[in-house]
Amino acid sequence: MADISLEIRKVIFEKYNSPDIKFTNDEIFEILQKNNTIEKSLVIDDMEKYFTELCNSGLMRNIAQNFTTQYFKLFDDIEKVKCNSCNNESPIGKSESRVCPICKAAI
Repeated sequence: MADISLEIRKVIFEKYNSPDIKFTNDEIFEILQKNNTIEKSLVIDDMEKYFTELCNSGLMRNIAQNFTTQYFKLFDDIEKVKCNSCNNESPIGKSESRVCPICKAAI
């Protein structure tokens, strides 16, 4: 299976790439399930650590919560950035640290 945090980044980049759009962990989870990107055995509670990690990275912030549903907004637009170390393109927020989410090298 793919790196879940990276897969969440890809979904946000493709569907919610604006600091003006709010989105939920439930919406992201549903897309990941529909695309068969995550294990079928995972439940929404298993995903909390990945959303927390993305908030801690400076990509997005939690703006509200209703039971298990968390609402998020981006701090800034996301752009695809190519890493010279691993040669992969990854979605990274414009105001986020320039560190490759795949190999952790400086970009």
